[in-house]
Amino acid sequence: MRRSSSAAATPVLDDLRAIFGQRLEAFVTYAPAVSPQPSLALVASLDLADLAACAAKARRWREAGAATPVVLTRREFAQSLDVFPVEFGEIIAHHETLHGDDPFTGLVVAPPDLRRACEAQVRSLLLHVREDYMEAGGAPRAIAALVVDSAPEFRALLQLVARLDGRDGDPRELVAWAADRIGLDPKVVSDILHVANAPDRSGVDTARLFPAYLAATDQLARHIDAWTA
Repeated sequence: MRRSSSAAATPVLDDLRAIFGQRLEAFVTYAPAVSPQPSLALVASLDLADLAACAAKARRWREAGAATPVVLTRREFAQSLDVFPVEFGEIIAHHETLHGDDPFTGLVVAPPDLRRACEAQVRSLLLHVREDYMEAGGAPRAIAALVVDSAPEFRALLQLVARLDGRDGDPRELVAWAADRIGLDPKVVSDILHVANAPDRSGVDTARLFPAYLAATDQLARHIDAWTA
């Protein structure tokens, strides 16, 4: 990954250098569009005194617009890939190294681990969408709101399933990929992505979209359940 500076992350990196010294092996930022700015630090060792020193800096980091960093050893990160395949996979795929060498060279998320995580999240979304629809009691405004609220999660899951197929999850390719690989209606997918990206300017009647949205979510769940490379 290319190196550059991040204003929000600079105080975090400065403080971690002071706290860990040579034990700070790598420091990366990720999810650049997220605020406060998330980061991850890999260290040679970590104890309570280190955590206490970090705790004393937490307010300064928040004021700088940075989130409290994830701090763990390189071995812990590698051993946790099967537990957090989505979260750590995102960091590996979209990070920027600000200190040390790229710490993720050679690390990959195993497809079976990512598939299980995808299935859990898709089925959770499906259950919540059904429950929220019942709680809406047939009110169009409430039905529209549940589509708007959950569409970003549908988009993220579609990108994850695309990654299972070796795609990079490029939003410009998602509609065609979803139609070809999963058999989803391209118009429905396009409408859901418009809602996820710009709910106030999508021009989509989200209440009327709900039946097709529910069907697409169910179809995505069935696809990931039977997924093969």
